Amino acid sequence: MNLHSLEDDQEYINLQTELVRLQQHIKQTNQRVLILFEGRDTAGKGGAIMRFIRFLNPRLFKVVALSKPTEKESGQWYFQRYIEHLPGPGEMVLFDRSWYNRSVVEPVMGFCTKKQYNLFNKQVVQLEKMLIDDGIHVFKFWFSIDAEEQKRRLEERVHNPLKQWKLSSVDVEAQSRWADFTKYKEAMFKKTATPQSPWVVIKGNERDIARKEVIRYVVNRFDYDKKGDTNERLTLDDTIVTEIFNK
Repeated sequence: MNLHSLEDDQEYINLQTELVRLQQHIKQTNQRVLILFEGRDTAGKGGAIMRFIRFLNPRLFKVVALSKPTEKESGQWYFQRYIEHLPGPGEMVLFDRSWYNRSVVEPVMGFCTKKQYNLFNKQVVQLEKMLIDDGIHVFKFWFSIDAEEQKRRLEERVHNPLKQWKLSSVDVEAQSRWADFTKYKEAMFKKTATPQSPWVVIKGNERDIARKEVIRYVVNRFDYDKKGDTNERLTLDDTIVTEIFNK
């Protein structure tokens, strides 16, 4: 769907109207919002972010997509380079991949040691609890696609010159390591999903539907002026959205 057809999609425009109102509410009340977008390669994280921010005030949000850590960063506390990007008052911060690289991608690809992996799982729940206790709204989205859809999207990246920049060494091995990614993804849910900070799994085979449900999920978590005045459905589609948390 191109940008012109987006503006003809009344459902999307209504949801964006709700999101713009929410952004103003966040600014006026000095709230802080942190949204993590995670998932397998080609799952639709970047596209969902672009759709999410389409009509937002760029002064009030920031998208963070960190590259491979430098030698200096590799010697620091693992979370240090992420901490400096946390939202300030009235701000939304969206991470296109986050510290959860260490929970799935890094162990699968051999980019971290078992000790580093175990330490991460011990610290991340404590970190997120501190952020939430300090008043930051934390959202953790996992975009889920099936193997056939990933294969199709990977082939599209190979053959589409406008998308070839997205290809990485991890992409190349995504299909052959599907079972390994599944194993670590499930372990991540088990170790890091809490009632206070659940994982929100979005079925992402249908990109447009998935992107709209992300907006619905976020606006659902706030009360703001004129909420629902668009008469758009704000309730979640439970065939697309699943909350995971461990008691």
